[in-house]
Amino acid sequence: MKKNTPRSPRPQLPPRTVSIVGTGSYVPPRVVTNAEFEARPELQTTDEWIRTRTGIRERRFAAEKENTSDLSAEAARRAMAQAGVKPEEIDLIIVATITPDMPFPSTACLVQHKIGAKRAACFDLEAACSGFLYALEVGQQFVAAHTYNTVLVIGAEKLSSVIDMQDRNTCVLFGDGAGAAILRNRGDGSHGILTTCMGANGEHADLLKMPGGGSKHPATHKSVDARLHFLKMAGKEVFKQAVTAMNSAGTEALARCQLTGADIALVIPHQANLRIIDALAKRIEVPADRIYVNLDRYGNTSAASVPIALDEAARSGRIKSGDLVLMVAFGAGFTWASCVIQW
Repeated sequence: MKKNTPRSPRPQLPPRTVSIVGTGSYVPPRVVTNAEFEARPELQTTDEWIRTRTGIRERRFAAEKENTSDLSAEAARRAMAQAGVKPEEIDLIIVATITPDMPFPSTACLVQHKIGAKRAACFDLEAACSGFLYALEVGQQFVAAHTYNTVLVIGAEKLSSVIDMQDRNTCVLFGDGAGAAILRNRGDGSHGILTTCMGANGEHADLLKMPGGGSKHPATHKSVDARLHFLKMAGKEVFKQAVTAMNSAGTEALARCQLTGADIALVIPHQANLRIIDALAKRIEVPADRIYVNLDRYGNTSAASVPIALDEAARSGRIKSGDLVLMVAFGAGFTWASCVIQW
């Protein structure tokens, strides 16, 4: 009997550090101010009411024929340009979104075609407002494990397509946009992504949802009449859960890296509500001038929130080489995530 020749063991490559080597963002040109909502008598709201409760002055809405994949592709092009990455160099595209162009195919596949990244694997990831940080962790695992060299991570939303313009408690909160990041090993010994903490609590999933459109409530005349295809939110309860989760996530990420708030050059929180951001700053003891806020200009853009802010901060010089950056997010599910990066 012929003996089987033992296979040579697969070489074990040491894990690689993973860095963000380029960022990009895009928001639609149409600015929707609080005055537009104030002018709608059925909403019974005012600019002052919106600003004092949320911190939002305006947001961006995409054009009717401008889809999530379009927003994503433009943010991706800007990140690629900054990183000096060509389309054919991208190995994997991950799009974090709760507003895909359609249930399938994935928005990532549509982005692949639009940017010409023909050899890239593609998939979408859905963790609501925490989606970009979830996708960042998934993407960096592929690079660290030597599976891929270049990963494009995008957070993008067209929330104007799912908000109920008859619900004053939600329609004033959300906006559209996209942010992107290119992940690579720099090869110079820099640390890049130091840690990512992720979690979820499905017990409270019913507090923030879009009931229609899935297998539970597929589109019918009845589901449309019942307005099930719009976002629904129990605002007060979501606020409480968000404060607790973001504080815990931020604290955990710092503890893992043996850091304190004093070590962090900039905190980039999910831009949902100014009071939530203020509570996080107090918990981790970071002064206001080291908290990045663009909520007043864009509102809550869900998965696009953190990457848009990250791109703006990097391009404006708020982050410098070697700086420690803390990103924190909370979203429907409920999901939460935090990440510490050495820039």
